[in-house]
Amino acid sequence: MGIPPNRNRVTPLSPGSTGLGARDYILNMSVKDTSAESQHIIAIKVANSFNALSRIAGLFSGRGFSIDSISIGDCEQDKMARGTITTHGDVRIIEQITRQLDKLVDIESVDDLTYSPHVARELALIKVKAPMETRAEIIQVANIFRSKIIDISPKSVTIEITGNSNKVDAAIGMFRPFGLIEVARTGLVALRREYNGEV
Repeated sequence: MGIPPNRNRVTPLSPGSTGLGARDYILNMSVKDTSAESQHIIAIKVANSFNALSRIAGLFSGRGFSIDSISIGDCEQDKMARGTITTHGDVRIIEQITRQLDKLVDIESVDDLTYSPHVARELALIKVKAPMETRAEIIQVANIFRSKIIDISPKSVTIEITGNSNKVDAAIGMFRPFGLIEVARTGLVALRREYNGEV
């Protein structure tokens, strides 16, 4: 599917509430510390083709960029997909990543959500050893994290938890002493937050 030639492609790093333009913000950060690394959440809209994901992964591996997680799936528009990439690096590296992503033929838009209001969630399935003597305690921990028991056997339970990455990490840490059998995580999915406190 061809990508329309006139489209708003890259949304530059946004300063949030600083009132600075994006480039001023980057320069301001550069003056302070260009080597400071931080995690960034990059939202992309991409043609839903069989090789789109491989091109994105190839870009990161070929240029030595780090991928903490990547999640891509169908979106509201036919033959298009939305993806969320979490990566880390200093200002120079993140700017290179967004520019290189924008050059890929399958990419329609690239949006660094890190400095903009956004909602981000991750889903994890956690299978834990659960003999009868510890099962009640495991269920209590699951309730504290507002997670759900979705499968149970005489020797284990499988728990579904949704939240930000810190919540998922904390839950895994609490279940670890009971004995983790398997853990599967989706990686973050994120969208820009539209509500800004005004009616």
